[in-house]
Amino acid sequence: MSGMRRAPRPLRGPAAIASSPWIVACAGLVVMVVLLIVALGAYRGQSPVNDAVPPAVLPLPQVPGEPSDVTEAPPLSRSSSPVIPGLSPRASGLPPRAPAVSPSPSPRVEPVVVPTSARPSTRAPQQAPSQQPAVTGRYRVVQSFDGGFIGEVLIVNASRVDRGWTVRIHFGRGRLVTSWVEGAPQGTVRQFDGGFTYGSGVSVPAGRSVPLRFHLEWASTTPRGCTVDGVRCGGF
Repeated sequence: MSGMRRAPRPLRGPAAIASSPWIVACAGLVVMVVLLIVALGAYRGQSPVNDAVPPAVLPLPQVPGEPSDVTEAPPLSRSSSPVIPGLSPRASGLPPRAPAVSPSPSPRVEPVVVPTSARPSTRAPQQAPSQQPAVTGRYRVVQSFDGGFIGEVLIVNASRVDRGWTVRIHFGRGRLVTSWVEGAPQGTVRQFDGGFTYGSGVSVPAGRSVPLRFHLEWASTTPRGCTVDGVRCGGF
């Protein structure tokens, strides 16, 4: 059976490891992971460094005969609290008090007394009673006919003394025929266009009246104006 081949034997031991390099890589990776876990556990077990305790200062060697330029720092007190950046140390004493300022007295206001005569009056001003004219007149038509009429102005003296008077009457058109005073001396008459003026010949006694009559043609029976001593007549 010289023609038959023998099957190769499997490698064992170092030869098998050398022939398979991935085995070595996996083993190395496992070892690194284990070492990393151990290092983390050892780091966590250590106590934190106290920042409040300053590190020890070692003295520098000094050459004999030379002055020392290094000044030793005074030992820190254990009771002093650490300085935190951004915070200022609190003052141990109370803040100084401001000097007390006494309030200035307010000026006294004296009441102003207004005299009674200077006070404004709240009463409404009283109107002076209207004075009645001393002499007044009242107009009326005594008689009317075709082409004219007879009119009258009754003059009344309401005062306590005798008074003269003057009548002015205006119609706008027409012609004065005649004028007279009943039962008294006649006065003076002045005619103008559409009317006339009559002045008394004698004063009217106090509390009495006299009628002035006139005959007028081609005029309206209602005058446009009639006054006695400047006061408007009534009756029209």
